[in-house]
Amino acid sequence: MIVPALQDDAFLADVAAVRVRDAASNRLTLWWLGQSGFLVHLHGEFLLFDPYLSDSLTRKYSATDKPHVRLTARVVDPARLDFVHVVTSTHNHTDHLDAETLRPLFTASPAARLVLAAANVDFAMQRLGAEHCARLVPLRDGERAKLGAFTLEAVPAAHEELSPEFAGFVVRAGPHSIYHSGDTVPFPGQTERLRSLGITLALLPINGRAPLRRVAGNLDGREAAQLAHDIGARWVVPCHYEMFEFNTASPAPFVRHCQQLGQRYQVLRAGERWDLPL
Repeated sequence: MIVPALQDDAFLADVAAVRVRDAASNRLTLWWLGQSGFLVHLHGEFLLFDPYLSDSLTRKYSATDKPHVRLTARVVDPARLDFVHVVTSTHNHTDHLDAETLRPLFTASPAARLVLAAANVDFAMQRLGAEHCARLVPLRDGERAKLGAFTLEAVPAAHEELSPEFAGFVVRAGPHSIYHSGDTVPFPGQTERLRSLGITLALLPINGRAPLRRVAGNLDGREAAQLAHDIGARWVVPCHYEMFEFNTASPAPFVRHCQQLGQRYQVLRAGERWDLPL
């Protein structure tokens, strides 16, 4: 089992220290929580991208021909994230919309809101419970919502095919624009759309496509590096690996291609903090 760089009390102490240090600063800080989950801090406020902080999938598939054997230990109990007020879900797959993560988080943080693709509202209410309907902030392609220090805009994603049920989000926070692609492969118009948005930081999957393992498609490492370069992202961080044995990838091809392109990048361990260079 991969041990996170920071976990539980140590992770929360680090988060608390950054909150005090940068409450009045434009410094953007993020922590990778594993899979596609990232915690972002700016101006004393926190946004949580697509968290998966449970073992729900491991239990669900334990007696099937597609076991989800966990590779990396959980970074933190979602019931301890009472300071998070903005959460995203790019699509309905459980590692991006996990009831066992979101319900305890919502209990801990009554002010938390979940930003999601508008097409997924009914599904989210079924999974999370109708009592959480008021927490949902649905966005269609191109629509925006301002929640505290963060303005979120929905952009398309193609998890094999373009569909309104798959989204990415561009989050404007102070002088920064963060692109979280969700699960996606390259598609026509993607580069042009994103290049126009002035992306500071791209958070992109690198696990690729594995049809023989019945895994829906994502960018591979080379494609993620190329996309970041083509959209003019100042920095790129890879994700969607080292969570499950059947669906992971080495970041080495991503790193090599970033270096060939002159694309700035940062590879994180789960639980690791990174301060985006100003």
